[in-house]
Parts: sequence; C-alpha cells; structure tokens
Amino acid sequence: MTLVKKNTDNFFPSFFDNFFSRDWMDWNTTNFSTTNTTLPAVNVKEDKNEFTIEVAAPGMDKKDFNINLDNNQLTISSERKSEIENKGDKYTRKEFSYCSFQRSFQLPSDVVDGDKIKANYSDGILVIHLPKKEEAKPKPARIIKIS
Repeated sequence: MTLVKKNTDNFFPSFFDNFFSRDWMDWNTTNFSTTNTTLPAVNVKEDKNEFTIEVAAPGMDKKDFNINLDNNQLTISSERKSEIENKGDKYTRKEFSYCSFQRSFQLPSDVVDGDKIKANYSDGILVIHLPKKEEAKPKPARIIKIS
C-alpha cells in the first residue's frame, strides 16, 4: 500500500473534483441544499385493504419523526440534532450534526380512512399504514338474475 498526500490548498482542482465527482442524477434526494437535508427513499404499496408507505430512515429514533394529516395531506418530517464535545489538555473538539427532511403526500379523501392511520418504526424503516374506507374496497363480482 502506498500513501499519497493530496494537496487541498489549490482551489480550482478541488472545485473541479467536487463538480465532476458529484452524482447529478441524484437530484431528487439531495434537495439542492448545502446542509444535510435529504429526501429519504420512499415505497408506496397498495393492496385491497390499505396503502402502505415505507420511508428509509436509518439511524433515527421514533421520537425524531412527526407525522401529520391535515386536509388529506399526509406530511412526514424529521429533525435530528446531535452534539458531542470532547475536551483535552490544550484543545476543545466539538462535533455536531443536523439532519432533517419533509415529505408530503396528497391522500384521496374518498379512499383513505384518516382516523385509522397507524405508523411504526423498526430496523431503519418507518412504515405508515393507510387503511381504505370500507366503501372504497373492491367488492366481489356478483351475478344478477333476470326475472
């Protein structure tokens, strides 16, 4: 193995390295922000009884999430701050981080039963269950007899 020192004093090479190494196809998750705000990956599934939203948010706690339903708009947001301070003999090192996101989904008012929405967080995945109203569930076909 060989160690190579990288010169970081020159502005232009680091600017171009940063520009060309950036994944420009990742625009939907970077949120065009220089802070640590991202849009987590989301899966939306539907079966005959409910919609399910899965949000990939590893490293969070369930207390970090806020889920609101207002006028059939479901908003999932999170904000997490952490701060660690280590003091040594002649220095102070302070490390902190901040990350946040917000995703909103417009729910069909005639399909989702807003009073029965439930959520759980396990293994880095936030799962929100959106049960369908009884009248929105598919009904089996029936044969109509002609009299």
